[in-house]
Amino acid sequence: MRSTHFPSLPEMRFRIYKMKVVILAMVMLACGFAFWSGGRQKKSEVFSSKELTRSSQVQATPANRRLINESHMEAAVKAEVDNMTLIYRETVFQMNFDQTIRNEGKFKKRAKDDLVVVVQVHNRLENLKLLIESLQRARGIETVLLIFSHDYWSPEINQVVAAIDFCPVLQIFFPFSIQLYPQEFPGNDPRDCPRDIPKKDALKLGCNNAEYPDSFGHYREAKFSQTKHHWWWKLNFVWEKVKVLKGHNGLVLLIEDDHFLSPDFYYLLKKMSSLKKEQCPDCDVLSLGAYGHVSYATKANKVEVKAWKSTEHNMGMAVSMQTYQKLIQCTDTFCTYDDYNWDWSLQHLTVACLPTFWKVMVSEAPRIFHAGECGVHHNKACMPSGQRTMIDRVLQSSSNQLFPKSLLITKRLPAVGVSPHVKNGGWGDIRDHELCKSYHKLQ
Repeated sequence: MRSTHFPSLPEMRFRIYKMKVVILAMVMLACGFAFWSGGRQKKSEVFSSKELTRSSQVQATPANRRLINESHMEAAVKAEVDNMTLIYRETVFQMNFDQTIRNEGKFKKRAKDDLVVVVQVHNRLENLKLLIESLQRARGIETVLLIFSHDYWSPEINQVVAAIDFCPVLQIFFPFSIQLYPQEFPGNDPRDCPRDIPKKDALKLGCNNAEYPDSFGHYREAKFSQTKHHWWWKLNFVWEKVKVLKGHNGLVLLIEDDHFLSPDFYYLLKKMSSLKKEQCPDCDVLSLGAYGHVSYATKANKVEVKAWKSTEHNMGMAVSMQTYQKLIQCTDTFCTYDDYNWDWSLQHLTVACLPTFWKVMVSEAPRIFHAGECGVHHNKACMPSGQRTMIDRVLQSSSNQLFPKSLLITKRLPAVGVSPHVKNGGWGDIRDHELCKSYHKLQ
């Protein structure tokens, strides 16, 4: 007789989680289509900054305090929050579909395959302002398509971006953010397991993800998971879904909202791109620089070719369609590797999945700087203006060395793979794996 196989509890939960992720993705696609086909006005136009802010606040006057009791007030607040969440979701869907490019008519001479700069933005407004200032000072910026990829809807940030008038600008929004799903996965579901609960206790408790702690026995924290999700979604969306970039054969430069660029970053990337074609056709990545500050007097016109390292070359990475296509072949490896850091996950890909070790051409004198000393990995107060002063001092003292006439490859180190020293964890939840893997399939 043929024996009947009954799935174990973990197998059943895996199937349920996978189905939930698929359903979530399908619902979001259906909603997006409905908002488009319904012919609604763009939510970005319907809801101004003041209206969005005002509608998210419940007016509690002395009169209505007398009319409703405490429990009714709590219910009203919850309903108002839920309504605002729906408004944000609709707005994000509409903007991601419309893909309105500001200043497009003003800069008609932009070449089809010219540089695209993609900025991953969270909620650090002051840092973002400094980045935009540095971009505005860059020579040739008018030919760049500047894309801001947000995981947080902020009227203040939107106003700052809307004020940019020096190049074409596109805003896209990560549609699976904590802000859009505040009380359910991928946000903070109250039914999820507490971070530090032992697995045996989690199983007794019956919390959602009891079967899936990370390598260190901890359960997911949405605020840490979101950055890796956003980074991978952004990469997929820019290359696969941004209409104006269909067939793009140029470079895409990946930066973040707490970076600061030199006035010659665009000029240097053009030089590096030409040098790559001539002397390093197998270079996978161009990097604007590492974290150390060096003397521009002797290094401003020099680049190195070496193995890519996440601790050195994760700022200002410029990639081509060919590099992107190789990465996408490693989607499963990236999305299941137990590290909440996107850059350490990439490091793992370079030794575990990619056909060859990543080779990077990097500027010895950096054209990109980290202006933020706070955020996911820091507990410090944000003081970007202090960092900006230091960076300005470096650039001003080296102004004569910027815009070199030619570049020289001074070192060619063998591209020997560099394995991550250790997994950082934070990415053991099967729901994160499945959602991450779905981005490319949804494009």
